[in-house]
Amino acid sequence: MKLNQLSDNEGARSNRKRVGRGNGSGTGTTAGRGQKGQKSRSGVSLVGFEGGQMPLYRRLPKRGFSNAKFAKRYATVNLGVVQRAVDGGKLDGKKTIDHAALTAAGLCRDARDGLRLLAKGEIKTKLNFEVAGASKAAIEAVEKAGGKVALTASSAADEAAPAKAKASKKTKESGKGEAESEAES
Repeated sequence: MKLNQLSDNEGARSNRKRVGRGNGSGTGTTAGRGQKGQKSRSGVSLVGFEGGQMPLYRRLPKRGFSNAKFAKRYATVNLGVVQRAVDGGKLDGKKTIDHAALTAAGLCRDARDGLRLLAKGEIKTKLNFEVAGASKAAIEAVEKAGGKVALTASSAADEAAPAKAKASKKTKESGKGEAESEAES
């Protein structure tokens, strides 16, 4: 037996039914759709239709909410991986390490909302990082080795936004208290 002689068993594959190709074919005229009516026409979708009764998917209440679509999605890199790249000569430890440098070294791909530095692994070299975010443990480890972690402006603004909201809420509340005391006197 040779590869060019391989074939399916007899009857394993059947030809597709060519409907609506004349009465002699056996599936002409109505093309196997029966007689008249909505289901015989094209473009019909009766999924979930229950004869006019309120369908089940509309009888049940909507529940829940997810913040997943609002979540930030960072590309991540661990300190141990960066240290191995510096030791292997893929990264220059004297320059600032940012997303572009790590991408060029093949340590991370798509940044999405930025790059986040994580503390897994050990770092011995003095390195300077410029990233969108970093864990507290990663910042401590880099500073312990003599380096620095600079957070980019966009991430700093994101962290400051909740603090600003709290501050503005407090000023509004204190303003209401003053207005009420003036009204009483």
